[in-house]
Amino acid sequence: MKDEEPFLLDDPARLKALTHPMRRLMLRHLKVHGPATSTTLGEVLGAKTGTTSYHLRLLEKYGFVEEIPERSTGRERWWRRAEGPRDMRLPTPGQLAPEDRAVLAAFHRAGMDEDRELFERFPAAYQRDPDWAKASRGMSRMTKEEFEEFFEAYIALLMKYNHRAEDAPPDARPLYIRLFALPADEE
Repeated sequence: MKDEEPFLLDDPARLKALTHPMRRLMLRHLKVHGPATSTTLGEVLGAKTGTTSYHLRLLEKYGFVEEIPERSTGRERWWRRAEGPRDMRLPTPGQLAPEDRAVLAAFHRAGMDEDRELFERFPAAYQRDPDWAKASRGMSRMTKEEFEEFFEAYIALLMKYNHRAEDAPPDARPLYIRLFALPADEE
């Protein structure tokens, strides 16, 4: 699969694996800070090593993390985020069996909880360094086709400026970027 091609995450088991709050925190930590052991993840996230080991094995089962064999010695296993598609898309409810739609809803709720936390942190981040904290709000009228084109252009723009950690310039920083769009006439 080409890196630029969208990947549809329509396997309910994989979606469920990404819904658990501890696993989401672990993946976020590995993405931002790089490889870690279950012990270091436990220390950072306030969890027991057995708990982090369990969640790492589950994330490995579904291809989201991988062990770094050359760094692992004895009982100490080092983990990193697995290489995967950068453009991962979620299925529509109609693309899942009715019994699997609750998993998709839970995935969305977990993501929104994280996003609310990030939005609450925004004012302080902006005070610290407005060059690295930016926000945009707007209103637009679009047809469904124009909205689809807008969304695809937005994703293309993200991909254009997104560096993998190993390829990033020395002054690059990890950034949380969010786009929300929803009908304004349904309030």
